[in-house]
Amino acid sequence: MKNKMKILWSLFIMEIMCCVCAYASDPTGLVTLKKDPGSPVDYVWVLICAFLVFFMQAGFAFVESGFCRAKNAVNLMMKNLMDFVVGSLAFFAIGYALMMGKDSHGIIGTTGWFLYGSAYDVHTYLIWMFEVVFAATAATIVSGGVAERIKFSVYLFYSIIVSAIIYPIYGHWVWGGGWLSKLPFGVGAVDFAGSGVVHAIGGTIALVGAMMLGPRIGKYDKSGKPRAILGHNMPMAALGVFILWFGWFGFNPGSTLSAHELRISVIAVNTNLAAAAGCLSALMFMKLRHGKWDLSMALNGVLAGLVAVTAPCAWIEAWAAVVIGLISGILVCLGVILLDKMHIDDPVGAFPVHGINGLFGIISVGIFADGTYGNYTTSAPHVVGLLYGGGFGQLFAQLISAVVCFIWAFGCGWVTFKVAQILFDGIRVSREEEIEGVDVIEHGTPAYPNFTLMEH
Repeated sequence: MKNKMKILWSLFIMEIMCCVCAYASDPTGLVTLKKDPGSPVDYVWVLICAFLVFFMQAGFAFVESGFCRAKNAVNLMMKNLMDFVVGSLAFFAIGYALMMGKDSHGIIGTTGWFLYGSAYDVHTYLIWMFEVVFAATAATIVSGGVAERIKFSVYLFYSIIVSAIIYPIYGHWVWGGGWLSKLPFGVGAVDFAGSGVVHAIGGTIALVGAMMLGPRIGKYDKSGKPRAILGHNMPMAALGVFILWFGWFGFNPGSTLSAHELRISVIAVNTNLAAAAGCLSALMFMKLRHGKWDLSMALNGVLAGLVAVTAPCAWIEAWAAVVIGLISGILVCLGVILLDKMHIDDPVGAFPVHGINGLFGIISVGIFADGTYGNYTTSAPHVVGLLYGGGFGQLFAQLISAVVCFIWAFGCGWVTFKVAQILFDGIRVSREEEIEGVDVIEHGTPAYPNFTLMEH
């Protein structure tokens, strides 16, 4: 009897091992290493870049908190924390499969749920780690646009939806082999590191949230003229931008997904130049308009340049990066002015920075791509824009992608916040809570307990 039990148990264990082997492609990495002895360099490169992008969460937290009032600083820090917490779990369960799973009719991916089965593989885990920090970035962008008046429970709900559904599905259309990447124009729609997939998605949803929430108390006077609601800590905001600028060197060059793609040097230079040019043009625009050297808009100019160059960074020359940056700095200033005229209160400029310039970044590929680099690899068809003899094909593909991106993000954002209104009995805190600040009401603690906070 004991021998029979041992045999049955052995057969059971063998069956389990067979199942594991059948579903686990390469969980140890030994097969991958044998096929490509140089793969560890690429793995380390991609993971370090992912860690840099993760550190951008700190940058966003500092920028948003610094640009807003002290009575809401804890709330903004908490939202940036939870974007990565719930975003990681949502992307693990659903988002990755929808984005990078086996393509189904060009619409969604259908494999890789919970990183289970064949997804238990070192390469799949590598890509998951790189993509999840992008998902968290897309979600975090919205927190600034809805700052100082959204219920925390509503924010958690929205953040899960972005990481699980909204970001992954558009991401699949562009990066996962979906229909936009297969458009019969140019090489199909492309977006090297996410001007659209990450930034325009997040920025457009921020616009929807700001519109549905309405302006903060005191933002507009009785005649409708906007009032400046000053941030409480500009050094904090500046530090946040420096962190983001630093993290962007993981965001853009890391999107080669290979340290063997020496194009990373071109990408890094283009990233840096666009940021510098965006800062300068925003600074000069505000000096000419208001006569002041405006730090807040200079900081947003840096971010605008970074956002705009994120899509074309691998396919352009340095001069084009400067031009893109100069344009983006002006666009962010005009965007802020436009929102004020429309009475849309976006406390940190999330839509002008990420929405407007994210869409511009998508389109700029079709104009400035110089034809020296392929679609993510040098062996793929090269991306050629209008100025380099590529005709209107690539530009047309990019325009389609930009329009689809805006419609998708705006529509999904509107539905998400409408559902939240029903589930949470409204999406905005009460007047009393907003006046007192959401830190104490929602989280039970002020950011600066040893200081007296005064409204300006």
